[in-house]
Amino acid sequence: MSVSFEVNAQPRTGAGKGASRRLRRTGLVPAIVYGAHQDPEMVTVSHNELLKHLEHEAFYSHVLDLKIGEAMTRVVLKDLQRHPAKPFVLHVDFMRVSQDEKIKMMVPLHFLNEDSCKGVKLGGVVAHTLTELEIVCLPKDLPEFIAIDMAELEIGSVVHLSEVALPEGVALAHTPEQDEPVVAIHGARTGGEDDGEGEETAA
Repeated sequence: MSVSFEVNAQPRTGAGKGASRRLRRTGLVPAIVYGAHQDPEMVTVSHNELLKHLEHEAFYSHVLDLKIGEAMTRVVLKDLQRHPAKPFVLHVDFMRVSQDEKIKMMVPLHFLNEDSCKGVKLGGVVAHTLTELEIVCLPKDLPEFIAIDMAELEIGSVVHLSEVALPEGVALAHTPEQDEPVVAIHGARTGGEDDGEGEETAA
């Protein structure tokens, strides 16, 4: 892993909507830490610190160092609740990880050489069906992203899920019933529909 994140947290005792609203007024976000065969723990994190971390794509698919008081816990971000109309984070769920237990995570796809691939150079249009994958792996094998090199794709090319090269130690979370497409290069529209409308008007 090329980057690391440390999140500072403090224990909290108050529960319920009223207590959560009071915390948010002071710039804190209520959060919960669970997993690894331990009891859930209620904590708070700084809203401003959290926003800075969330600017990094890797934060969403990374093993994080959560510092609760003086204790350090390894976690991943499992859920994030945002305000529907304002740029506020309302609640965060962190899941503890154990080095010998596999975890299930959503990981973003990165499409390499998309703008310069053969099909685009000939006027093709890129169509993404998936932008992230749900994977299973040990925490040490968790990738920040999964790359798909599009350099050689031509018009009409389709990359299916079974063709995505997964890093060592990483597997899809479930086997899809159909081998669905991930990305394709379609031919550019020729304007044939407009021509047809013109003929109908003339008739």
